[in-house]
Amino acid sequence: MTILVTGGTGTLGKPTVELLRAAGHDVRVLSRTPTPGNYCGNLTTGEGLAEAFSDVDTVLHLATTAKSADVTQARNLVDASRAAGVEHLVFISIVGVDVLPSSYYRAKLASEALIIESGIPFTVLRATQFHEFIRLLVHLQRRLPLILSVNVPVQPIAASEVAERLFQLVEAGPSGRVADAGGPEQLPVRTAIDQWQEAAGTRKPVVTLRLPLPLLRAMRAGKHMTPLPGFGRQTFADFAESAVRA
Repeated sequence: MTILVTGGTGTLGKPTVELLRAAGHDVRVLSRTPTPGNYCGNLTTGEGLAEAFSDVDTVLHLATTAKSADVTQARNLVDASRAAGVEHLVFISIVGVDVLPSSYYRAKLASEALIIESGIPFTVLRATQFHEFIRLLVHLQRRLPLILSVNVPVQPIAASEVAERLFQLVEAGPSGRVADAGGPEQLPVRTAIDQWQEAAGTRKPVVTLRLPLPLLRAMRAGKHMTPLPGFGRQTFADFAESAVRA
């Protein structure tokens, strides 16, 4: 099977590509820069997509821009897949995109719709935030004397476990909208930050902000999480310990 992966060099893309290649699949990674082993193409402009998608059986769309360009990219991906005769489109989305008031989430939901309505056999998997989200939250505040948090829960999941699920879905073939993948626990962001600091050996004070924003209200209601037990196995504390060691 020839598989094209967008976002193949990212947090989720790397372990997904590794699993697919280990299983003997011919995997292409779409990249905007010409690097060894990658296919050069631009999802936003459509440049180079015809060659990259040629003779591809399955496409995994894991790339994201965190902007409204996600919709343009999904549209160009669908057009290129249809022209190439792709037999299976796999899309990674986010739990809660249909209910959380966020422009980024609305773009994800619109991208889902483009894929579902494309006429190409598809699989859509929604996942909760990766463990790396909390690490990034702390890292972005590394120059501050404290860490700002918000009073919402999270259900983080290991990117490697989402990669395992994507691999299963590629092997299974088109499955439509499948069950959401969430982490093994639900915990306050503040607790996750404390666990990260404990693993890292830091002791910066943490200030929890109680902001009356519509997005945070929806998250406090758990709209971005799945029922327990989740699909994931690795807790955030275990991730923190392994990430700090690495």
